[in-house]
Formats: sequence, C-alpha cells, structure tokens
Amino acid sequence: MQFNFEKLIVWQKAMDLVDLVYDMTERFPKKEAHVLVPQLLRAINSVPSNVAEGSYRRTKNEFIQHLYIAKGSLAEVLTLIEIARRRDYINCDEQLRIKELSKEFFNLSMSLVKTLSKDSKNSQTTN
Repeated sequence: MQFNFEKLIVWQKAMDLVDLVYDMTERFPKKEAHVLVPQLLRAINSVPSNVAEGSYRRTKNEFIQHLYIAKGSLAEVLTLIEIARRRDYINCDEQLRIKELSKEFFNLSMSLVKTLSKDSKNSQTTN
C-alpha cells in the first residue's frame, strides 16, 4: 500500500536527504548528541513531513505553504551542515552531496509550486 504523497518525486528526494543526514550524524562526536545532532535531525525530518502534510491539506494554497516551510527547513539543514563541515565532522564531498540533493529538492518543489499555483488560478477563473 502506498499513500499519494509517497508517489511525489519531491517527497522521495526529501527522504533521500533524510537518509543521507542520518548516516552522517551517526559519525558526529558524542559532544554533539545534545546540540547539533537533534537540531539537524528535527530540521531534516521536517522536510518530507511538510511535503506529506501539505499534500493532504484542503487547498492547493495550503500545500504550497507547506512546500515553502519544507524549503525553509532545508535551508536550516544546509546551515547546520556548513557548521558540521567547519567543525570537521563531515568533509567537503559529503557537504557537496547534500547540496546537490538539496538543489534537486528546491527545483522540484518550485516546479510543484508553479503547477499548483497555475491549477489554483485556473480553477478560480472557471468557477
């Protein structure tokens, strides 16, 4: 059984990011177990969660709002990943992989926003 949001490529990309971040944080030093790791995991979990939640909201505008929230959470992740790289918890290649997947997510989410916005405007003019 599959829920509709699981079919969304943007959600699938977000889940790839979740996997990558979880794998990275397993190698962080123990001293970050109460600061950087929980904040990073909360932020990355928020990305696919907001895509899923938004897809089940009542209106397309609510879905769009949740996509923007997901993008904001991912911007937080990118900042925390930069902190991790500066602290030498991850290397530049790992950071680059996160950035590449993030760029794919940003592009997919903006394409979806455009599609939803267009659909929303078309339904308003036909009513």
